[in-house]
Amino acid sequence: MSEENKTEIAEESEVADFEKNKNGDKKMKNLISLVILLAGLFAGSLFVDFSQLIKGGGISQKILNNKDVFQLDGKTWVAYSEPMIDVTVINDESCEECNVDEVMLSLRKVMPTILSNKVDYSSAEGKKMVEDFKIRSLPAFVFGKEIEDTELFGQAQAIFVEKNGKYFMDSAKAGLPVGKYLQTPVIGENVIKFGPDDAKVKLVEFSDFQCPYCQMFQKTMNEVVKTYGDKVQFVFKNLPLESIHPRAKAAAMAAECANEQGKFIEYGDKLFANQKIWGESKDNKMFVGYASQLKMNTAQFTQCLTDEKYKDKIESDLKEAGEFGISGTPAVFINDKFKNGAVAWRTWRRKQRRRSSHCH
Repeated sequence: MSEENKTEIAEESEVADFEKNKNGDKKMKNLISLVILLAGLFAGSLFVDFSQLIKGGGISQKILNNKDVFQLDGKTWVAYSEPMIDVTVINDESCEECNVDEVMLSLRKVMPTILSNKVDYSSAEGKKMVEDFKIRSLPAFVFGKEIEDTELFGQAQAIFVEKNGKYFMDSAKAGLPVGKYLQTPVIGENVIKFGPDDAKVKLVEFSDFQCPYCQMFQKTMNEVVKTYGDKVQFVFKNLPLESIHPRAKAAAMAAECANEQGKFIEYGDKLFANQKIWGESKDNKMFVGYASQLKMNTAQFTQCLTDEKYKDKIESDLKEAGEFGISGTPAVFINDKFKNGAVAWRTWRRKQRRRSSHCH
């Protein structure tokens, strides 16, 4: 082989190597370009299906801008004018009554762009949020600042409490069901109570002496005090609903005056038994008459009524009920659980047996 042919072959080989390297570099550059393209698409929050992109399809920003509804990969995507709303759900996973499925379903009907995040109330983050917003019950809902741009916020701003750019939705004002209370009514020194302070079960009732359902429920409470004795502490608080029971507050005052002489249960039974009669009276004569029948000091009792001695205490009970979102009677706390409405004795005893089996 001549030197000229050898040189020609060498040059062709170099050209082949060059083309090979060139093609390799080109493929590498194409891969890098593809990665950059995909990163740009996803960073721009475009909904792009990879298989469609390879086939030359995909959803472009232009298509997104021109369509309110479109289908992709078997799903239907809907565009909303409202922003994505972050909501932190503070809860106790061990609490059966704290399930939020129905609440979230209702919230999504008015705010379909909600994105929820669960936080356990006993975690460091949960404890901080409970403290910051003074959360009384679970589940609790804390929204991001984006809630300000929603129609719900514009119409119901009063149910939200703002702190550090976040909004706590007051469950009581919103009328949301309570699964568990982190705070329960205060049991002070001057409260009407029966049973020891160290009882494992605390039963706190908000009641109205002119309420027929409270009359029914009082029979249950009397049986509780009689049957369980030192195992249960029963606490009575006043919630006279004057808008529908005009004589309820006067009856609450009379019961407080009777308690002063150690006759609360007996006097309460009198009030409930004669509900319709004194409910139509215009003065306190019947209340004094019941005190006389129970051999109480009527002079002391009458003076107590005249001076409205326990007015502040009754108002304090009313205020506390409002803070817990209680608007009807009877309303009962059994430790950190809440029950609204009358409960029959047999039903209460069955529930109490189940709870007692978990108190060891």
